[in-house]
Amino acid sequence: MHQFLKRDDVMTGGKRPDLLAPDTTGLNFYRADPALADLLRIHLPDTLFRHLVPHLDRLGELAGSYLDECARLADRHGPVLHQRDRFGRDVQWIEYHPAYRELERAAFGEFGIHAMSIRKGILGWPTRYPVTAKHAFTFLFNQAEFGLGCPINVTDGCAKLLSSFGSDALKAKYLDGLTQTDMRKLTQGGQFMTEKEGGSDVGTLTTVAVPEGNHWRLHGEKWFCSNADAKVVMLLARPEGAEPGTRGVGLFLMPRFLEDGTQNHYRIVRLKDKLGTRSMASGEIKLEGAIAYAVGRLDRGFVQMAEMVNSSRLSNGVKSTALMRRAWHDAITVARNRVVFGQRIVDLPLGRRQLLKILLPTEQALSMSFLTADALDRAEGGSQDAAALLRILTPVLKFRATRDARKVCGDALEMRGGIGYVEEFATSRLLRDAHLGSIWEGTGNIVALDALKRAVGRHGAESALSADLHARLDDSADVPQAWRDQLHRLVDRATGFAREVAGRADNEAESRRATSLLYHTASAVSLTWESARIHAMRGDARRLLLAKLVVDHRLTPADPFRLAENKTDDAIATLLLGERDANMDEVGELMSAA
Repeated sequence: MHQFLKRDDVMTGGKRPDLLAPDTTGLNFYRADPALADLLRIHLPDTLFRHLVPHLDRLGELAGSYLDECARLADRHGPVLHQRDRFGRDVQWIEYHPAYRELERAAFGEFGIHAMSIRKGILGWPTRYPVTAKHAFTFLFNQAEFGLGCPINVTDGCAKLLSSFGSDALKAKYLDGLTQTDMRKLTQGGQFMTEKEGGSDVGTLTTVAVPEGNHWRLHGEKWFCSNADAKVVMLLARPEGAEPGTRGVGLFLMPRFLEDGTQNHYRIVRLKDKLGTRSMASGEIKLEGAIAYAVGRLDRGFVQMAEMVNSSRLSNGVKSTALMRRAWHDAITVARNRVVFGQRIVDLPLGRRQLLKILLPTEQALSMSFLTADALDRAEGGSQDAAALLRILTPVLKFRATRDARKVCGDALEMRGGIGYVEEFATSRLLRDAHLGSIWEGTGNIVALDALKRAVGRHGAESALSADLHARLDDSADVPQAWRDQLHRLVDRATGFAREVAGRADNEAESRRATSLLYHTASAVSLTWESARIHAMRGDARRLLLAKLVVDHRLTPADPFRLAENKTDDAIATLLLGERDANMDEVGELMSAA
């Protein structure tokens, strides 16, 4: 990659350069994350895992150095919309900082993250990658740059929609470009769904599609369009005369440029001035008879697009997990290097407690991300049980992980203190970006309703979740039996409560709490199951302690007037914040201690 710019070293003027805690510059985010390697070894075949390691190591190195600097610059120097070219012609174009182009080259060109689960041969692997493998790259890349995560994801989603539902002619014309890693041939994708009239309520959209020969003409406005100048766009519109509601909505492919090279008949009205993801262009689009092509059955447009939304929700959860992991890297770097009152922050009781509040939701989200990605891989392989499991895990992950990211990134900023609020450090950018996760692809209320009223109430997907979690506990024989028995009971209570909430309309206000309980219970079981496997692989059972913290602090009522500090808490914190392994016997003693 062309290293076009690098921050100069700051002259210290003879003063001590170490008065402030260091940041993560130069840290290899893959090597610094043994949990990621452990979960990949659990979920992937050994041959694939070994193939991925050098590429993940390369991305981990870039994400902690060069790409992080590119992300800082791209955030500072956002996209600019131009209405005319230099010759005065009405040709719209968006100007990006060279740093953003470097991020694109890494994501789309060098690593091909957008095409991993669609195109064969990426990074020398002969077949397509499972989603689980792809999202390991998503996880690492988004620790450096969150904004470009959207173009990567929607390009991937456009290709999947086209591959699944498009005609042979459309696939022949557009699919190769959407999955290219040659930057000269790449056509990035976009997803223009949101309208003023219909955000989450898609059935009220007013964009109209009028047939004309072998294509359609689109008229209307799209209100929030990320990757605004994408070369290929998937969007929803109502064919002229179609019935109201989502059943009357069709899915269309709209190219940015027509056959003669001119721009299609739609305008980018303006770019959004956003709180976060400033590097990526989001705009308002006015459709003025834009030429588009129907994708799949016109009466199934919403259902088809929903597949892309569900995939995006998984990606969203992974990206929010990435923000939390980056926040953790920064917080622990500060805590291990900053000395106050004669002690390192990591050795101070309140500092340790705050670090655990950052670490625990991060590890929960990582486990749930892999659990959900694995369900998607098995569902795409034909498993109906996995498809039902995916139906509930996706909104549950999206709901909780994205909300936790906001708190985690804020706590990490506070760990650095006042300069964490200054834009020279990554923590302020992480916090700004984190607030988007719980809005993208449905706000918290919408996603909680999807989990409870649809996944549970309509599809009974909690039964698949219950069966999967009980099976994982039964498959973890090395874990103390008393702990597994406790989790078995919690699984029954969480799924029973979800079923109760879903069964009555007057319980809708409990949907958020029920979704969180499903998340915490599933993550506690997943952490337990992982601990058994990691212990079998390399003798470390510390992940079981995270499961205990989930149960103690997320699923067990607390007495606010009871002192909580004790020797067991201190021992757990020492193991989780330290770097030595602990075997199942040592961990088991802590699990059974009062």
